Amino acid sequence: MLHSDRARIPAYRLLVEVRQLQAFVAVATELHFGRAAKRLYMGQPALSGLIRRLEGELGTRLFTRTTRQVALTGAGEELLGWSKGILDDLAAAEAAVRAVAAGEAGTVRVGIAPPVAPVLAPHLCRVFAAEAPEVRVETEPMWLPELTGAIASGQIDVLITCGIIPAPDGVLSAAFCAEPLLVGLRPEHRLAARDSICLTDLARDVLGRTREHIFPAWAMCQQQALEAAGMSPRSVPLEDADLSAARWRDQAVVDWIMLIGSLARAHTATVIKPVYPARLVPFTLQWNPDRARIAAVSRFVRMALTADPPPGFVTHPGHLLHHRRDPR
Repeated sequence: MLHSDRARIPAYRLLVEVRQLQAFVAVATELHFGRAAKRLYMGQPALSGLIRRLEGELGTRLFTRTTRQVALTGAGEELLGWSKGILDDLAAAEAAVRAVAAGEAGTVRVGIAPPVAPVLAPHLCRVFAAEAPEVRVETEPMWLPELTGAIASGQIDVLITCGIIPAPDGVLSAAFCAEPLLVGLRPEHRLAARDSICLTDLARDVLGRTREHIFPAWAMCQQQALEAAGMSPRSVPLEDADLSAARWRDQAVVDWIMLIGSLARAHTATVIKPVYPARLVPFTLQWNPDRARIAAVSRFVRMALTADPPPGFVTHPGHLLHHRRDPR
């Protein structure tokens, strides 16, 4: 609270304009109305008017004036410290707002399906951090049904999942990168010595499939890969509740599983082979340009759709890198 040299100033009377504080600080710093007016690029009468209105609002004199000298009163000295702090805060707020508007600050909320978490999400965050170090990226793992609801409602700014999914109204979608599909075999499997495996050669073997209610996005990808290959092998649900299913061999009935490179790192006793003809597991990014809260959202999307994919990934045939389109 400011104090005059006579009475406390009621808070309801502090109807002060920023330009009045700027004028006051200039005069209080220069202790000369002419120099202060020149510093503010305004006429001295206009400056004097601002000071008079400020003193009127506060109900106290801020300066003592003689023909040769301008000096601060006790109230003026009290106001000077407060004014500098207020103006510094306003300048900082203006800079922060401009940074957010330019896509140089703020928080981008990215919802990710579990298969995105091990490799792709950290890669995109590193690339974006180098490009926009003042922008914070919050990644939140979600199950696929949650993701689609969150992007539609605006709870998240960007959705990234494996597999191809429909886009809600107003939401744009792009399959931007992919991982080659792999198969995991037992060391004693009849095809374990091959360099690559044709999926149809496994049609009569028992496939261990991810449970849809545990990892719906990865289960969907497996189904999409099987449909693309035109096959429907015998299958049983995997008992292993871990995404990588590294303990799948504990189920004696299971002959093979489906993998991608980012989920294969935990496998030490699985024979992992590429598929021929080569098949890709796509990763999809979705965003709503009309509901982007801050410019950094479009900046993140643009980065994701044009950056080189992480090692082991490939550029999806539909990647915007090939078209050079602006995602805004």
